[in-house]
Amino acid sequence: MGTGASKRTDDGSHGGHEPEEEEYLDQGGGQLYVSLKMENNYKLKKGELLPHVFGSVPLVGSWDASKALSMERESTSMWELSFVVPPNHETLDFKFLLKPKNNAPAPCVVEEGPNRQLIGGALQGDQRLAIFRLSSDEVLEYRVFIKADRVSPFDLAASWRAYQDNLRPSAVRGIPDVSLGTVPEIGAENGSSASLELDLEYYVVPAPSTSANSGHVYAANKTETPRSLNLSGVFTNADGSTSASHTFNDSGVSDDRPATKKEMEVVIPDSSNLSSSSGMVESKSVGTFSPFQKQDGHKGLFVDRGVGSPRLVKSSSTSTFSESRFDTEKKNSIPEAAGAVAAAAVADQMLGPKEDRHLAIVLVGLPARGKTFTAAKLTRYLRWLGHDTKHFNVGKYRRLKHGANQTADFFRPDNPEGMEARNEVAALAFDDMVSWMQEGGQVGIFDATNSSRKRRNMLMKLAEGKCKIIFLETLCNDERIIERNIRLKIQQSPDYAEQPDFEAGLQDFKNRLAYYEKVYEPVEEGSYIKMIDMVSGHGGQLQVNNISGYLPGRIVFFLVNTHLTPRPILLTRHGESKDNVRGRIGGDNPLSDTGEIYAKKLANFVEKRLKSERAASIWTSTLERAILTASPIVGFPKIQWRALDEINAGVCDGMTYEEIQKNMPDEYEARMKDKLRYRYPRGESYLDVIQRLEPVIIELERQRAPVVVISHQAVLRALYAYFADRPLKEVPHIEMPLHTIIEIQMGVTGVQEKRYKLMD
Repeated sequence: MGTGASKRTDDGSHGGHEPEEEEYLDQGGGQLYVSLKMENNYKLKKGELLPHVFGSVPLVGSWDASKALSMERESTSMWELSFVVPPNHETLDFKFLLKPKNNAPAPCVVEEGPNRQLIGGALQGDQRLAIFRLSSDEVLEYRVFIKADRVSPFDLAASWRAYQDNLRPSAVRGIPDVSLGTVPEIGAENGSSASLELDLEYYVVPAPSTSANSGHVYAANKTETPRSLNLSGVFTNADGSTSASHTFNDSGVSDDRPATKKEMEVVIPDSSNLSSSSGMVESKSVGTFSPFQKQDGHKGLFVDRGVGSPRLVKSSSTSTFSESRFDTEKKNSIPEAAGAVAAAAVADQMLGPKEDRHLAIVLVGLPARGKTFTAAKLTRYLRWLGHDTKHFNVGKYRRLKHGANQTADFFRPDNPEGMEARNEVAALAFDDMVSWMQEGGQVGIFDATNSSRKRRNMLMKLAEGKCKIIFLETLCNDERIIERNIRLKIQQSPDYAEQPDFEAGLQDFKNRLAYYEKVYEPVEEGSYIKMIDMVSGHGGQLQVNNISGYLPGRIVFFLVNTHLTPRPILLTRHGESKDNVRGRIGGDNPLSDTGEIYAKKLANFVEKRLKSERAASIWTSTLERAILTASPIVGFPKIQWRALDEINAGVCDGMTYEEIQKNMPDEYEARMKDKLRYRYPRGESYLDVIQRLEPVIIELERQRAPVVVISHQAVLRALYAYFADRPLKEVPHIEMPLHTIIEIQMGVTGVQEKRYKLMD
């Protein structure tokens, strides 16, 4: 199979180049991610023939049955295989075959009929069945599902024709923008690949305590700590008895302790007392309140359109005015938002009704459907974009007030005491959320089952005139995923922390689930988003109703690209550059000798760490030092993202910090005061960087295969802050050392981190 376009004739042969084939080049360019599925209803037996795939490219065996790729069981009747077709093979011929289990001596059986063909990502013909003739009177039939998509961000990169044009190396970098990694000759000097240490664990270093390594903490306990309930003591029940008390440690995880006296009271704050005082001015940026007095000549409205630098107010007169408005972080009136985010917030608040200034995402769904996990991801995303967001989990309120050891009977729909208690804590949590919004919060995520119309109507009445509600319903019909989530819940939830018998806890939770199922009513009212079978990342549906506005639109876009498929994301800075040695910022220069050694070590690391992965990709910035760091890595596609370029230092590009301090002292001082919002003259701020990285975050969430990101300090700080859920104010100060790999593991239990330091 060549690199030119091919066309299948009616008799199955291949013709030469044809003018009408131009459409394939435009539509099918780049790397293809191919998903093949086969389904049958035959019971698997010991020694049975198992589905495989082989075809015309080396990746699928080059028509050698002994090298055919085995398909993996997705369910009892479904088999699946996904792989990436290199970009120089826009045409793929393949077939299914059955091979004996464990390489038994039985012969392989190839499906009948002509070869299947993918041209430019489109399947030719209409072969929906794979027919295998085992003998003259025994035939097996499999239903076939084939899907091919270009591996993103190839859809953001060149089409096939543009890719062909880019084969002409650029003058600076010497390689195309999109390539399937090839490696230049590497000598033995400076540490050849053969001489480098390959024991990955040898390089492991401790991650910081504030890292993303949170997968082993129950997600609900990391939500907002209840304010309407004191954090220590006991509750007095209606009969005068006391219930178990709970305290919360710094991590937000509840600690049970025996209660000895009445210490706790339930307090529902009067929201009328939480309104802004005369000195509080509502900011039109993200709905926060700005604690500065209205002054003559000013209407009391300060709009930060994203990234204004303090250097804009440097005169003595304006400095006095500025300090009266921004003197402390506690009085922060500049919203942590940038560009389109701030502009959209201003438009929404100026044009929309008052309650639209605050948004409540109300989760709906049966237990073990991924509500809390989805809520945690959405909270992290919105905070990273600069929206003040908090996650309120009703289960946390219930455990604090009524104890963590409630049996399934507590959740029976015919248990009036239990129903009243659950409605009460739901109202407390919702009131906390609304009170927080009235103090300046923007997006509250209300996490509970909310499985009946009656409960949802109660919440809508509580929200009237205060916030806009969007219901987010998670539905899952995959019994395997539900069973897995149930077992994780038994292992992690404080509800079963004191249950020594796992099976007893499992049965109790299933009883609780059955009670919820009896009264469950899908959402059909108001504004809503339904996520149907989307957790696996293999298809599913996202249904929306009555959704409008910038922020709801961003939420929908984020949710449609998220899934739970475990995969690692490796973040690393480029190898040491010559400007790093000289202490100069910015620039676009090559690696130092030390940086070149790191590039070789990184290649060996990636080869060993990802050797078992069928698909992975290498993402770099468009700057020379990042591209050169990736150049020794072979066997994986490499994609250049301009969004991954280092922060633009503007007129300071190429200077040292000492030179900036000496020649531009006002700029140096302004940057030291607020590194997050400071924008280099004719350059960028960290908030600018975060905004241009949003497509990268969406794409990282959408990927199902590992990704290696080779970029720069400021960019990686921003990316890492997203995964580690670090506050925006910390982004410019996150440590991002050279020659260190940060592995972010994304999966069903959350985000976990591991670090490898390849060089001192």
